[in-house]
Amino acid sequence: MEPRASFIATMQETQHLSPEKGQSPANGKMEQFDSDEGSSIEDTDFNWDEFLEETGASAAPHTSFKHVEISLQSSFQPGMKLEVANKSNPDTYWVATIITTCGQLLLLRYCGYGDDRRADFWCDVMTADLHPVGWCTQNNKVLMPPDAIKEKYMDWTEFLIHDLTGARTAPANLLEGPLRGKNPVDLITVDSLIELQDSQNPFQYWIVSVVENVGGRLRLRYVGLEETESYDQWLFYLDCRLRPVGWCQENKYRMDPPADIYSLKTISEWKCALEKSLNDAANFPLPMEVFKDHADLRNHFFTVGMKLEAVNMREPFHICPASVTKVFNNHYLQVTIDDLRPEPSKISMLCHADSLGILPIQWCLKNGVNLTPPKGYSGQDFDWADYQKQCGAEAAPHLCFRNTSFSRGFTKNMKLEAVNPRNPAEICVASITSVKGRLMWLHLEGLQMPSPEYIVDVESMDIFPVGWCEANAYNLTPPHKAVLRRKRRIAVVQPEKQLPSTVPVEKIPHDLCPVPQPDTTGTINGRYCCPQLYINHRCFSGPYLNKGRIAELPQSVGPGKCVLVLKEVLSMVINAAYKPGSVLRELQLVEDPQWNFQEETLKAKYRGKTYRATVKIVRTSDQVADFCRRVCAKLECCPNLFSPVLVAEVCPENCSIHTKTKYTYYYGKRKKIIKPPIGENNNMKSGHVKPARRRKRRKSIFVQKKRRSSAVDLNAAGSAEESEDDEPDAMEDETGSEETSSELRDDQTDTSSAEVPSARPRRAVTLRSSTESDRPPPTERARRSRRPQPHSYSEAEKCAQVKEEIKQEEEEKLILDSNPLEWTVTDVVRFIKLTDCAPLAKIFQEQDIDGQALLLLTLPTVQECMELKLGPAIKLCHQIERVKVAFYAQYAN
Repeated sequence: MEPRASFIATMQETQHLSPEKGQSPANGKMEQFDSDEGSSIEDTDFNWDEFLEETGASAAPHTSFKHVEISLQSSFQPGMKLEVANKSNPDTYWVATIITTCGQLLLLRYCGYGDDRRADFWCDVMTADLHPVGWCTQNNKVLMPPDAIKEKYMDWTEFLIHDLTGARTAPANLLEGPLRGKNPVDLITVDSLIELQDSQNPFQYWIVSVVENVGGRLRLRYVGLEETESYDQWLFYLDCRLRPVGWCQENKYRMDPPADIYSLKTISEWKCALEKSLNDAANFPLPMEVFKDHADLRNHFFTVGMKLEAVNMREPFHICPASVTKVFNNHYLQVTIDDLRPEPSKISMLCHADSLGILPIQWCLKNGVNLTPPKGYSGQDFDWADYQKQCGAEAAPHLCFRNTSFSRGFTKNMKLEAVNPRNPAEICVASITSVKGRLMWLHLEGLQMPSPEYIVDVESMDIFPVGWCEANAYNLTPPHKAVLRRKRRIAVVQPEKQLPSTVPVEKIPHDLCPVPQPDTTGTINGRYCCPQLYINHRCFSGPYLNKGRIAELPQSVGPGKCVLVLKEVLSMVINAAYKPGSVLRELQLVEDPQWNFQEETLKAKYRGKTYRATVKIVRTSDQVADFCRRVCAKLECCPNLFSPVLVAEVCPENCSIHTKTKYTYYYGKRKKIIKPPIGENNNMKSGHVKPARRRKRRKSIFVQKKRRSSAVDLNAAGSAEESEDDEPDAMEDETGSEETSSELRDDQTDTSSAEVPSARPRRAVTLRSSTESDRPPPTERARRSRRPQPHSYSEAEKCAQVKEEIKQEEEEKLILDSNPLEWTVTDVVRFIKLTDCAPLAKIFQEQDIDGQALLLLTLPTVQECMELKLGPAIKLCHQIERVKVAFYAQYAN
């Protein structure tokens, strides 16, 4: 599923940067959802993942769809060079290389860093100070390397000459003007004007207006017929029949409406419509960048009378004998389906050398495909030799045709999305029933009337990868059976009922935990530009988020448009959760009436369920820091987990020294923790009768089971006071802790949640033991809870015990002699042999797992790829997590 997920992610990113579309099921307001544990509603929305799972089929690889791949390409390409302002000194510039692109965001690396990606940074093409190579010289600006690498080379001029030799510079028109930050599909807007070639005469054109742009698939309407949609056409923007306005006049072709609509208007009306459209096109021309990927037509070698086989484009269910009936020039010809009846029906197609659906004779025979004889053919079995003698015609030689055996990776039973040839506005779920050479036979699902399998070329621009319609907010006709057989049960995310004692997020006093405000001067260009947001992996991740998954996220995102950057960060946070539905529910509650916000729909998937929720995201840069803190507070994690503040070594919140319970109370609930003086009785200090001794006992049992916790737990009385401070909150916190352990078991990725080296325990193992095997039966626990908790340890004994635990924890910390990213397979094998997983070292040798691959291993991967049982897999993952923790501590920053 990864290629499909990656594809959808890219399409949706492009969708955010294009003009907003109207409401639709794919991008409109959220449906109502409930939580993971709650009830569900019946939802008949088609879901590709479930359909593929039910049918056991696979999706056609998105790389097989050449036209879609081209439409997704940014105007910028990795490897291009440009000049960008130094972050430390904006008055100076330096050359940078584009590492990757994400919509209008570019990931850049200053030249001189080589393969070191620690200093990579994101910038927004629309707001950043970017220029083509050579701009500084032309404008007398200073080229100066960043301070971090200034001493790396003695002669930077020589270095630049060497580095820029043979490199591509980003074109100036991509960095300024109307094309800035846009790809060709984004440039085609509604009411854009294009010239469309006539379907029968290659020298005749008429202007069409874009009514709709669906990911590059254009709904076109002839100018002069604005009042009717009966003659609308759907073409992909790369179709060779489309030309910029003015192309026809430059090549001295005719500008006339097609014959089938000519009689609908008078000559004067057509002339008036043409003049108006030419004026509009002159005032608002479509950028030529739109047509940069149009392929040039090659010369053909056909002559009149040649015979061939062709797919009947009027009924693309048959392959029939055909003839070349007209040659217009060295680029275009006319192919007509043979009809031997006295009054033949003429079915002609305008073709060129690379037209789809034209084949040499005997192609059907060689590929085992049925060739439909011409209408009026008298023989029982069609034979090309007899037919050629009868007609006295020669066969078109093979050199006239393009490669007829190129399948582009399509195979039988793959699934895709395809245009219904009888209704071009409809796109259906399709199954490949057969692939012969470069032709495919597709079965369309969900049609109202049964239709035979239709034939399509592998490079047709009427087929699309799985998920294309969803990514472009276009309706997809689903299969009947898949929907009616089992209605999909979708979980609904609803805001959780708040207990009366809970402090609303909006009312949390922010002065309780002050953090240094980021210096945004010089880094934010414009009110709606978000500063760079850092994912501070060392900070406390809270009960909702998986520490291991957080550690795999990029170090930073942005700068860029606020909504775009924050939505990307929230999506990453959701995907890093133990239960994405729970996080979505919490994110719905983050709001402030004073915010300038925009509602965005976020999605998550967990155990086959799809969760959607509408989340309010701030739009202006001055509210970003507050928004991030509100979200972190709601998720009960460190306020700096993701924020404009880069945490280098020690978090200003000192989050690493807190246990989960105390951290949740302090940052999540904003409860003030009052630590009593040593030796004083808490019951006497509190001044009131504590209402829930049972909760106190349960809490202390839980803490005792986590005996390898941090030093903060040494004061049992302090813990007791904290848990009893507010009964509903204590109950909620305790439930949250147990729920987290349950989530760990459900997700089976508990070994991935590696903690940053500190006195905090390995939470996954200790929680499991406390909630599964060691917990007393309910009746016994209730009975015990009525007795006061004995204080059996003196303060000195407790301190000594804690010191022993910390010492033991320190001994388990791993100190690496070298960066794991640079480990070879031999280094990895050597490390595994030094652990209690030594018998598994052979597997690492056989699988060629080096240091980079080792850091990417997770429990599901280990179980699946190494075919290990759960026990050995958990032990192995524990050793891998030790390496990850040591890596983050020693080398990550």
